[in-house]
Amino acid sequence: MKEQFDLIRQTRTRFIDLVDGLSIEELNEIPAGMNNNIAWNFGHIITAQQGLCNGLSGVEPDVPDELTAGFKKGTKPESFISQEEIDELKEYAMSCIDELEKGLSENVFVQYKTYTTSYGYTLNNIEDAVRFVMVHDALHLGYAMAIRRNLSKK
Repeated sequence: MKEQFDLIRQTRTRFIDLVDGLSIEELNEIPAGMNNNIAWNFGHIITAQQGLCNGLSGVEPDVPDELTAGFKKGTKPESFISQEEIDELKEYAMSCIDELEKGLSENVFVQYKTYTTSYGYTLNNIEDAVRFVMVHDALHLGYAMAIRRNLSKK
């Protein structure tokens, strides 16, 4: 699974680079015709990984519940996301992957509740979940890049 973790880290590094290149106002802007913003997409990859890996395995999450509530599947940006929150998300973006990889090596993900994603892809175990996180992170980085291209030029 080393290759999968390398790709996840690379995608998250690219996402952090994208976030670092924009103002807090740009991160929070929802362009016309779109449903969310870059900040929400960034938070969502972290909380989705927590749900798909930790949650479905019955393993304690690495992020607080309050964080998960604002970015989980089916949510949308409801309030301005501060620079402090963005900085916290940047820390979690990498630390959660480190914890996932560590947990895998320590065999803490011994059970897994089968789950079919909105892609129609069924996750049967933690290895399936890690592979899907790779795809999911890349998808939301793509969304964020599209949002960046549609930001208003103030």
